[in-house]
Amino acid sequence: MRILLTTLNAKYIHINLAIRLLFELNKDKKGLEWKEFTIKEDKAGIADFCKDFEIIAFSCYIWNIQQTLVVARLIKSINKDIKILLGGPEVSYEYNDVIGLDEVDYIITGEGETPFKEFINSYPNIENVPNLVFKKDGKVKENLPAPMFDLTNYTNFNPYINDKPADLYNKVCYVETSRGCPYKCEFCLASLDNKVRTLPIDDIKTNLLYLMEHGRVVKFLDRTFNVKKDFTIDIFKFILANHKPNNVFQFEITADIVHPDIVKFIQEHVPKGLFRFEIGIQTVNQQANLQVNRKQNFDKTSAVIKTLDNKIEMHLDLIVGLPLDYWNDIKYSIEEVFKLFPPELQLGFLKFLKGTPMRHKYLEHDYVYDPLPPYQIIKSKYLSEEELLKITVLEEALEIYWNKKRAFHTLKYVSNNYSIFDFLLGLGNLFASKSNFHKHALVTVYEIIHEYAKTTFPNDKILLDLIAIDYYLHPNIKPKTLFIEEIDRAERTNMIERLRLNHHKFRFIIIQINFDFETWQQSETIAEEKHHLIFQYNGTSKPAVIFDQLEMVRI
Repeated sequence: MRILLTTLNAKYIHINLAIRLLFELNKDKKGLEWKEFTIKEDKAGIADFCKDFEIIAFSCYIWNIQQTLVVARLIKSINKDIKILLGGPEVSYEYNDVIGLDEVDYIITGEGETPFKEFINSYPNIENVPNLVFKKDGKVKENLPAPMFDLTNYTNFNPYINDKPADLYNKVCYVETSRGCPYKCEFCLASLDNKVRTLPIDDIKTNLLYLMEHGRVVKFLDRTFNVKKDFTIDIFKFILANHKPNNVFQFEITADIVHPDIVKFIQEHVPKGLFRFEIGIQTVNQQANLQVNRKQNFDKTSAVIKTLDNKIEMHLDLIVGLPLDYWNDIKYSIEEVFKLFPPELQLGFLKFLKGTPMRHKYLEHDYVYDPLPPYQIIKSKYLSEEELLKITVLEEALEIYWNKKRAFHTLKYVSNNYSIFDFLLGLGNLFASKSNFHKHALVTVYEIIHEYAKTTFPNDKILLDLIAIDYYLHPNIKPKTLFIEEIDRAERTNMIERLRLNHHKFRFIIIQINFDFETWQQSETIAEEKHHLIFQYNGTSKPAVIFDQLEMVRI
């Protein structure tokens, strides 16, 4: 009997850990295979690949369930006798509609290790397979739950052993060191499992060694990696002793409980750029936090972020739409979190995931949400549909200008002097009227922000200078001159000769601005005085900035 473990990943760089675990646990089962696809691949092609198997087991999430069901229907149209088994978080709760579909034969809910093994070993006698949902005589049957899987079964176990080592380098490789979460945030599926269980530490380290050798980006799946101080520091020490060049490690942490010993260890031992922290702030509004059973001290969170941002690349998350979070509360959260200047600020919208308390309590807050994945908020008693639409426009501007690092200096200046919320909202509206958020030329990005700033703040010459500087700093090759014209040719030639710049090897743009950019870089303060700024392009990396002050060159 041929059985295929498979999934449709959101992107090529992603890896599905679940099917690897299940395959390696059951690799002695004759006929068992595994393969990954992506949601953008031709669905007919995927179905054609699957047609020679007797059972297709799909790993299902909010980002792939609709595409998975399309493939399942196509498989059934080729051969109705092929059995479709679904598993994963998207089908573990409120699954009646899914199991009722003709193209779905079985669903495994919850942890899959025990049920999947029993299913493939017992098939077609599946009446006693735990956690299994199936149809019989026109009725939906639900088997008894499986006992909690013993994670010590992952002793001497490498889920990546069946991958081609060369393939791992360009993928995001996931490491699981524990399951469960100590917190009970009502919008999150992790809140349903409050028993934190840890995998065997020696095997965690062995697998880390393997991924450090063959992979590049390693992401830890733990919901709160820093729950146990000694464990956290132990893993950090192990990484520092064994990591390879170009390795990057991503951790999801809760910042306000980071132990001082962890902070001290990072400052003393961790090189800049090796670690990335993902921190879910979600909202600064304490009333909203309490409504979803979430605990957070924003002052402590901010302090930890500011203390570590010289070493750690930060990815901060906010959620729009939480209970008691009104328009002004969201504005305040965005402005306060933006002032931390994280390399990436993700503005997400509340999703009503199957199984979460938030989904069950939606009537209490007059929530209306999309019935299709990802079940995103449409409106509530706190935010109208129109207000939410405005914030989606702001989010697009945030992504284009901040997260893609196209207006770094401009937006820092705006945040220090104006409302970054209002600025991004107005900028997003102008962008929507003139271009497409997802398909546009790079020069258009700068032309629109320049137009918006010139119209909205016509007397702020520093803001306009910074937009020009961000424009000239972005490309690797010398761009066309925009916003601030170059100094005249004779002065330009004289300056290049006086500063002994290599005009044979590099290309230059020289402009005059109205403030000291070097002081701005160092302290974010504006000293208004005329200065020349020289951008040196080598064609392969971001331009160097050369300052001409007192006939001294500083790069």
